[in-house]
Amino acid sequence: MGKYAILGGYTAEAWAKMIESPGAREAAVRKTAESVGAKLEQFFWSFGEDDYLAIVDAPDDITAGAVAVAVGSSGSLRNLRTIKLITQEESRKLLEKAKMAKAAYAPPGSREAAGVR
Repeated sequence: MGKYAILGGYTAEAWAKMIESPGAREAAVRKTAESVGAKLEQFFWSFGEDDYLAIVDAPDDITAGAVAVAVGSSGSLRNLRTIKLITQEESRKLLEKAKMAKAAYAPPGSREAAGVR
């Protein structure tokens, strides 16, 4: 399972509805995630540009995307973003591959990029 951050803000209309009838947003997101085989790990409200942050465990990008699209399709959210999170172990593997890729990369203007050997 991969971890994903789903974050964004609520619309003014959504805030007005929550003020009038506070609900359990965490429970709603948890139910949505579980319906497609994902798991809500944590849910936070926040100050600043974003109003919420959900950390979701999902088996793949498609599942994480489905959760984000489902909640985003309600029209209650703004600036919805999904970010794949990378563990320390995954980052070590990423850097190992990046080292190999860097050795093969020809930057613009180099002799290799121009096809000159």
